[in-house]
Amino acid sequence: MTPLDAETCWEAVRTRDKSYDGAFFTAVRTTKIYCRPGCASRTPLRENVEFYSAPAAAEAAGFRACKRCRPTESAPRDPAAQLAQAVAEHICAHINQPDSLSLQALGAQFGYDPQHIQRTFKAVLGVTPKQYAEAVRVKTFKSRLRAGEPVLEAALSAGYASPSHIYDKIADPLGMTPTAYRTGGKGVDMTYTTLDSPFGTLMLAATERGVCAVRLYEDADAAASDLRAEYPHASVSAGDSRLEAWGAHILAHVIEGAPLDIPLDIQATVFQWRVWTALQAIPRGQTRTYQEVATALDMPTGARAVASACAANRAALVIPCHRVVGSNGALTGYRWGVGRKKALLQSERDEKNRL
Repeated sequence: MTPLDAETCWEAVRTRDKSYDGAFFTAVRTTKIYCRPGCASRTPLRENVEFYSAPAAAEAAGFRACKRCRPTESAPRDPAAQLAQAVAEHICAHINQPDSLSLQALGAQFGYDPQHIQRTFKAVLGVTPKQYAEAVRVKTFKSRLRAGEPVLEAALSAGYASPSHIYDKIADPLGMTPTAYRTGGKGVDMTYTTLDSPFGTLMLAATERGVCAVRLYEDADAAASDLRAEYPHASVSAGDSRLEAWGAHILAHVIEGAPLDIPLDIQATVFQWRVWTALQAIPRGQTRTYQEVATALDMPTGARAVASACAANRAALVIPCHRVVGSNGALTGYRWGVGRKKALLQSERDEKNRL
């Protein structure tokens, strides 16, 4: 796959150069929308933009197509991106036919060795065809639930083989039962607590399944207001002893390096989970650049996609996105403030020096 030159791509976006349509696709983190380079929409800020070689790659990273320029109607130019896009579209069109989505079936369908399909698809999208298919299956199921279909019908339409698979496969990605999700989260009980920390007010929220948010704020009032704004249909109440114990574990982990093992209930794309797992493997007190994380995930051109996954992290400190830095080592892009990022890293390094 031909690497995308970020500055060339940005210049094409800035000038709305339609000659680049199909050469790449531009995605905006703040709106979660991706477009053609020549889209007439308002030009975004440079720091909010990342580039993809195929529409499916942008969608795998959690973006949705612009309704104005319709980027899905612009075929990728890069041969590898063309193949990956075609495979992704085939998966979407046949999601209720699992037998046609195996590597062997995809190889026969497109006339390539199955391993070539696997390598090319992962290089472009950052996930394997199997992982992509599972994400599409969950998305299809959720969409049909929202449209009012019964759980069983929605599951069969999404390619799940039996009622048992509905809950075995879907409960984790949804973060709640299918019926609760269909009603917009109504009936979901959520508790939260706030704790003082050296890095500001730590807010911890959880459902019955596990921790769904870990964040840093200036004060407790801001934490409570933000949580209720994000989960307007949930029943939100003050925390209990279970939550306080998890909060104590998180603080001990952050301040002293104590082992941390708490259940998480966080919705994410397959690619985001891959990135977050890689972040948890970074040793305390050390950093990796976005490019180094992307390379470790076999995505040499995926630095901006990694940055986007870090920005979507809902469990600060538990998933240590503060250990990822810019290409020159600069402490950029931390949702809770660069000052906090610097303090967290310095605390970990001081701890390492004491040992």
